[in-house]
Amino acid sequence: MHVVTRPTPPFSSRSGRLTVHQVPMWQDNLVWLLVDNETKEAAAVDGPEAGPALDYCVATGLHLTTVINTHTHGDHVGINADLGRRGQLDDTRVIGSRRAMADVPGIDEPVDDGDVVTFGGVEGRVMLTEGHLDGHVSYVFEDLLFCGDTLFAAGCGYLFDGPPSKMHDSLTRLAALDPDTQVCCAHEYTQDNLRFAWSIDPDNPALADRIKRAWAIRAEGGCTVPSTIADERATNPFLRHHDPALRSRVQAAFPDRELATAADIFAATRALKDHKAYRSITDDQLPT
Repeated sequence: MHVVTRPTPPFSSRSGRLTVHQVPMWQDNLVWLLVDNETKEAAAVDGPEAGPALDYCVATGLHLTTVINTHTHGDHVGINADLGRRGQLDDTRVIGSRRAMADVPGIDEPVDDGDVVTFGGVEGRVMLTEGHLDGHVSYVFEDLLFCGDTLFAAGCGYLFDGPPSKMHDSLTRLAALDPDTQVCCAHEYTQDNLRFAWSIDPDNPALADRIKRAWAIRAEGGCTVPSTIADERATNPFLRHHDPALRSRVQAAFPDRELATAADIFAATRALKDHKAYRSITDDQLPT
């Protein structure tokens, strides 16, 4: 069963020309359907399979015409392969990274950093956001950010390809987006990420408030995503390398490691999360 039993209700882009629907899949994947409000055409952003998205489209009067891929992990391009097995991929517009196009089934619109894609008459900007995986791209349509496994609510993705400096650069670019940009990441990992954040940033009142809100939402089966860039700047430890208290705690965890730059602090923070010691923190030790 998916951890989300009450998906986030549909919401609109800034202009109102696009609506975003959330379709939970597998255990914690979040598939986003970007919908053209005039034509009712839908673009699925990533996904492990096609069935739930197709069923959702049938139930809501939408027509899946497009797949937008951020990267090539199986739980993100599985939807492409599934459409292929169903004989529907050839009729589907597939947008994905030019740098990883050999691993994006059905790709017919390869893109790279700075390119523009158009859906529903709205232009989306492509951003190269590597670090999790080489060739990873994110898309910004008006105030909507689809960032795959780069930026998560209160966290960031594993560094499978890395290096840390590359992920740090990607996160820095995303953090520079407008504060009201809605962060549509690909997984519901927020409670785990917030537990780690609290382990190194317990004096942050914005973080305490976010933890309270997230635990209340999750207690009812709701989804904490999307967040906003403003939320991430205020509470995501991977974007808070400038905070003296956080820097001090990270340095204390690695006393023999020189943390001279923001990228150094990010790398140490990511390594600290990878150690997973924070998972010993119980809910009664959090400001819930």
